[in-house]
Amino acid sequence: MDWETKVTRLLGISYPIIQGGLAHLAYSDLAAAVSNAGGLGQITAMSTSGPQELRSEIQKVRQLTSRPFGVNYAIGQHGRPFEEMVQVAIDEQVPVISVTGGNPKPVLQKVKGRGIKTLVLVAARRQAEKAEELGADAVMVVGHEGGGHLGRYDIGTFVLTPQVVDAVDIPVIASGGIGDGKGLMAALSLGAEGIEMGTRFIATQECRHAHQLYKEALIQADESSTSVIKRSLNSPARALTNEWTERILDLEKEEAGYDGLKDYISGEANKAFIHDGRQSEGFGWAGQVASRIKDIPTVEDLFKRMLMEAEQIRTRWS
Repeated sequence: MDWETKVTRLLGISYPIIQGGLAHLAYSDLAAAVSNAGGLGQITAMSTSGPQELRSEIQKVRQLTSRPFGVNYAIGQHGRPFEEMVQVAIDEQVPVISVTGGNPKPVLQKVKGRGIKTLVLVAARRQAEKAEELGADAVMVVGHEGGGHLGRYDIGTFVLTPQVVDAVDIPVIASGGIGDGKGLMAALSLGAEGIEMGTRFIATQECRHAHQLYKEALIQADESSTSVIKRSLNSPARALTNEWTERILDLEKEEAGYDGLKDYISGEANKAFIHDGRQSEGFGWAGQVASRIKDIPTVEDLFKRMLMEAEQIRTRWS
């Protein structure tokens, strides 16, 4: 069946499926696998050690695939300068970049006129309108079901997506709570031109930086197995519930503030779980869609399954 949408035409991909930035997990192996399967794979720039490593990862992707890929810039969560990192994408003539977690204006201005397609992650209608004003080529709309950092308002994907579709003229990509063909078709029915998935791609064979215990925790999760932490810091984010996140929530109730929380919410605590499998010493981001994950396929098999399920739905609708 024909899967051409405004997003596939914009990005030059076969299927309207985009892999999320995935802090400390989205590197060349996963990005290339997603792109080779017909979607848009992404490298997470701000999880690399610096411009040299980012350049190396970009070059590795090009060795593994001839298809379009992207570089994600989570500019609001790492406290690091990103200008030098964006320059690497410009120098390497990366086809797509995405901006998450902060004001996209400086990034969009820096790449303007460079022939790079730009995607901006938003969690509110006004943010989407602003991204369009700033010149973004498309917006990715993350609902409250999503994993990792979310918007400050508890608005679900089913409500937020059509709100944004009606508010902007650029293509809208739905994110949050999507991990299979049903989610793909639901997003398209809401007016989205594609989907972004994060959590589902963690539980794939090519996400080699994710520890097996992290992947198994996703498989074992049900719809109530995630918690939203960091609300007290006005930076809500969804993670798998464990001893560590329970401690974070207790500290938030005690009004510990950033100084009391920083060691618990750090990148090092995140990596302790997702890289090393030390579940009692850290946390792992995950969306509510974890309850829909039952196995660890290759990316190619995941795409085949999703598209088959989506085509079956499309046939029923027709």
